[in-house]
Amino acid sequence: MRERVPRTLFRRPRRRLRASAVQVVCASAGLAAGLILPGLPPTVALPTKDVTGALFTIGFGVLGLASLIFSLLFLVMQFAAGTFSLRLTLFRDDPIVWRTFAFAVGLFIYAITAALVVAHRGEVSLTVPVLAVLLALVAALLMRTVQIRAFVSIQLAPCLNVINRRTRRVLDIVYTQPYQDDSAREPLGPPSPASSVRRHGGPARLQEIDVPALVSLAAHHDAVIVLRAPIGAQLFDGDLLADVHHHAIPERLLLRHFRTGAERAFAQDTAFGFRLLADIALRAVSVAINDPVTAVQALDHAHDLLRRLVGKALDVGSVADARGRIRLVIPLPTWEDYLHLAFDEVIAVTRSPMVQLRLRDLLRSLHEEAPPHRQDSIAARLRLVEAGPAHEDR
Repeated sequence: MRERVPRTLFRRPRRRLRASAVQVVCASAGLAAGLILPGLPPTVALPTKDVTGALFTIGFGVLGLASLIFSLLFLVMQFAAGTFSLRLTLFRDDPIVWRTFAFAVGLFIYAITAALVVAHRGEVSLTVPVLAVLLALVAALLMRTVQIRAFVSIQLAPCLNVINRRTRRVLDIVYTQPYQDDSAREPLGPPSPASSVRRHGGPARLQEIDVPALVSLAAHHDAVIVLRAPIGAQLFDGDLLADVHHHAIPERLLLRHFRTGAERAFAQDTAFGFRLLADIALRAVSVAINDPVTAVQALDHAHDLLRRLVGKALDVGSVADARGRIRLVIPLPTWEDYLHLAFDEVIAVTRSPMVQLRLRDLLRSLHEEAPPHRQDSIAARLRLVEAGPAHEDR
């Protein structure tokens, strides 16, 4: 592909604070407030004994709040893993969960620290207990939000909507060009790389790459970086991450622009949403669960995502620099890959008439919208579905 691809193929990875860092920030703020505020001159003086008792009550009360957060987290994760998919971690990864916990930690430290500071004083400023009460009200509102999110996370429709929305977001970023027949395409880069980049460390998933930084780095060294591991790939120590053509680039400079984690993430993984929807549909059609309605709902969302892709150019993984020279090649799923993820496993195992009828209707609709070059792959799956359970012996 020789056209210049916009450098917004993927957004620059966002540097979000980890849950532990948020807790440290809130704990530090609580400690500082607990040490400083009791030293303010009392505008309205209150008896120290009463204030100390109230602060201890509020401080230890938020421990129950933190315990409730962890209880909800455990229950929702267990329910989602057993009902939907082991890979569905929407509630666990929701920032509000860990921010609420961090806020509770900060409030606890503030209340206990302030109570200890004012314990041996005769009077204390009204500011100290008033702030503790206000923070407790905020904690209660946050807890209400967490409970609502937990309730939503154990319902099928909201989970499917979130998966659809997050997948649609990354698809709309990556695939912006209209479909064109790309069956004949020149290979990019020479066959022999000048250097290679490998994974160092324990098992991990490739979650994000910093595309603008990698393109700039390749342009600076007059090189072409070809990723060998797609976004979302499982990596082990020594696995090949990328090849560098033309001129070598130091491995340490390249590795700083790869973000890995224990699990797949939505940010740049265009196939992750399809995997989750297929997981939900497969569990629903299993003999143990036998819930065809859930399978149909998951397939409807997969169909909606495929409709967004059927008229788009999918071979857009070649990113050019400001002068139009290709500097980075990212392996992206093909149309066949997306179809396989969305439908093939369900077609192979389902014997439910409801699911088969819905698959037939979805594939027919997709076939009508697809360009001619993509219709054959859809038609092949449509024939399997229309053949019914007889295809189990193929």
